[in-house]
Amino acid sequence: MFILGSFGIAVAAAILFAAPRRESARAATRSDLDDGRRQPLAFVLLTGIGVIDSATRMAFLLFLPFVLTQKGATLQTVGLAMTLIFAGGAAGKLACAFIGARIGATGTVWLTEGLTAAGILALSQLPLLAALFVLPLIGVALNGTSSVLYGSVPDLVEPQWRTQALSIFYTGTIGAGAIAPVLFGRLGDLLGVWPALTLVALFVLLTLPIAWLLRRPLALA
Repeated sequence: MFILGSFGIAVAAAILFAAPRRESARAATRSDLDDGRRQPLAFVLLTGIGVIDSATRMAFLLFLPFVLTQKGATLQTVGLAMTLIFAGGAAGKLACAFIGARIGATGTVWLTEGLTAAGILALSQLPLLAALFVLPLIGVALNGTSSVLYGSVPDLVEPQWRTQALSIFYTGTIGAGAIAPVLFGRLGDLLGVWPALTLVALFVLLTLPIAWLLRRPLALA
């Protein structure tokens, strides 16, 4: 783990020093700055959806092994379950790209986040075998939203500010994914696994009203 972490720091440093400097963006006029941020609230809302989506994903993955163990899963079965959900997540990245092109970002967020919440809640009622069959579908919904969110960032930001906007978006979502296991893990200690997992399912539903507020900015982008 130390070697992997050190390698990550080295790569980050290499990117910092090797990346080209965009002097034209630095020299932008005040009017360009105002124009480039003409939809700051929409970008903040989109980042908020990304933060909630990422936190939900990591919190669910935190609790999943405990949930399956309580249903009688062995260590090998837990490994299989993680494989199934990650495979579903990979498929979700591709599937949601096509879904987003057809029903738009707002509709896709409503679809995937709604299915995520329903899948998490259903998991508590299903026996182990049925839960394994459901996990790939949860993976599709759980991981598919992010591809649509990433693709929507350029629609809300002018070209000269897209690099900065994406860096803020990625920092927010990855940071939320790092913090969520700590916070929800503490809730799990206090309330138990199932109540905490129910809170995860309810937490992801916060994305729905935010996505509704974004429907017009994304439609005009």
